[in-house]
Amino acid sequence: MDIKEKKTGVEQKTEDLWKILEARQGEIFYTAKKLPFQYTIRGGEMFVDRRSRSITRATFANALKKIEEHPDEVKGPKSLNVFGAPYVWALLVALEIVEGTPPKADNQSGKA
Repeated sequence: MDIKEKKTGVEQKTEDLWKILEARQGEIFYTAKKLPFQYTIRGGEMFVDRRSRSITRATFANALKKIEEHPDEVKGPKSLNVFGAPYVWALLVALEIVEGTPPKADNQSGKA
């Protein structure tokens, strides 16, 4: 294997994560504020139904790098400091890449 072909830990994690995200597109996920969203992936971009701009694969790589380098500092979407952080964080929690409780939709009917 050529030295240029070797992947760093973050690159491999990003590739693995992207494959999982591709497999789970169309599912409903929830942000920390319990807002439902779905996404589709086209190439290296993720399109969230609540956003007009895409979230790129590189954004996920940056988030994973930050989590790896500063695990004690990254406690929520704002601390990721990346575009689309609420959606990136929600997916990382739902896929158990970071610790947290994935939010569920509230029962809005008022019935128990």
